[in-house]
Amino acid sequence: MLILLPPSEGKSAPGRGRPLELKELSLPSLTPARERVLDALVTLCRDEPDHAATVLGLSRTQFDLVSRNATLEDAPTARADRIYDGVLYDALGLGSLSPSAKRRAASRLAITSSLFGLVRVGDRIPAYRLSGDATVPGLGPVAGWWRESLGPAVQEALGRGLLVDLRSSMYAGFWRPPVELAPRVATVRVLHEVAGRRQVVSHFNKATKGRLVRALLEDGRDARTPDALAELLTDLGWHVETGEATKRGTQLDVVVTEV
Repeated sequence: MLILLPPSEGKSAPGRGRPLELKELSLPSLTPARERVLDALVTLCRDEPDHAATVLGLSRTQFDLVSRNATLEDAPTARADRIYDGVLYDALGLGSLSPSAKRRAASRLAITSSLFGLVRVGDRIPAYRLSGDATVPGLGPVAGWWRESLGPAVQEALGRGLLVDLRSSMYAGFWRPPVELAPRVATVRVLHEVAGRRQVVSHFNKATKGRLVRALLEDGRDARTPDALAELLTDLGWHVETGEATKRGTQLDVVVTEV
């Protein structure tokens, strides 16, 4: 099973740690693409900080993030599971998993990254700022860039297992599963139900996905099909509704009434 997670916009910057070594990251087939994105981002933030703030959607009070990006090549790094934070990662609580669940997290989780494409939880990275909808001079739209590179890396990480796609719509645009993978793709959507009305609410969506992934990692069972995943989540106490199989996979709706 490979679980694809979105990144967090906010990141925890390590106070110390060795500098970034791209060649030490998992999925080394992405190294050339990572080098290009890193170089374009660092160059922009170092040489044109005002324009960089606009490209990155930052206000003047956030110029420290531009400065941080300008020094990414020498910035201290930490494990990705200590860099990404926010609602989803708070609910997931990677640091407080049991030892066996932590081992599963290392092999089953992959985090989508505008800067690195995909990272594993144990990869050492710096804190950075780059949204998935940004267009970087010298590179172009970030999503379009990764669309050309990410597919082989995802399929390498996936192997013969089930792909559980928890990415937000922005990061789903980085790579979409080909038709031949559809029988092994489950896309999970969280719906908040109040008085019979269902809707996607950001906080409920992120928190529930974090709790759901934590439950899967602690349980340890390895679902091989979307239907098997739906049964497993139901067994773990979630209300799951399975959609029709499509050429992109099967959508599972997890319906919640509270976080």
